[in-house]
Amino acid sequence: MAATDDSNAWIPEALSKARFSKYLEVCGGDVAAAFRLYVWTVRVCGAFYPLLHFAEITLRNALHRELTAQFGRDDWWAVAPLTVHSQNLVKKAQEKVDVPESQQNANKVVAKMTLGFWVSLVSETYNRTLWVPILHRAFRHYGGRRDRLHAELENIRDLRNRVMHYAPLNGRDLRADHAALYRVYDYLSSGLSPAMREIDQVPHVLWLR
Repeated sequence: MAATDDSNAWIPEALSKARFSKYLEVCGGDVAAAFRLYVWTVRVCGAFYPLLHFAEITLRNALHRELTAQFGRDDWWAVAPLTVHSQNLVKKAQEKVDVPESQQNANKVVAKMTLGFWVSLVSETYNRTLWVPILHRAFRHYGGRRDRLHAELENIRDLRNRVMHYAPLNGRDLRADHAALYRVYDYLSSGLSPAMREIDQVPHVLWLR
């Protein structure tokens, strides 16, 4: 099918020229090839989604568990040494819960906190105040450097954001991303990797490319 085939004219309009132009650029202006790449990207995003979902909630729950134990309350953010930026992220999460702050359930607030918030708790900013005394315990099977772990989590956060918005994935090493997810699973839980392999469609979809 030629790039100039009239049967392809609907594609840029339906997908928006701004979005589709990124795929056209990769495919040298070939509309049909760009559309195939777009469809493949959607499939890749769909395959990665459940893996990212479980990585996010497992990370969130592990950090929340350790912080709750340390501070003796499930709304630990009220007393933890958070930066102003982190406090603002907590406030945004609280605003998303549809009840007054005085009536809020901590678990509902935790569920509204972004992946970026959780990853930031492993950053250099919190090395002395949270990582060393508390949060290293959340990664039961990890014995490496905090900065290396933070870099892996940041990469997963970036992948998650791209997948959630079906953004172009060209230029990423998706097999490395896939392997990184399993490393993080293993840091957090001995049972998570086997469970994820039962539902994992990423290798098959990558093979289709």
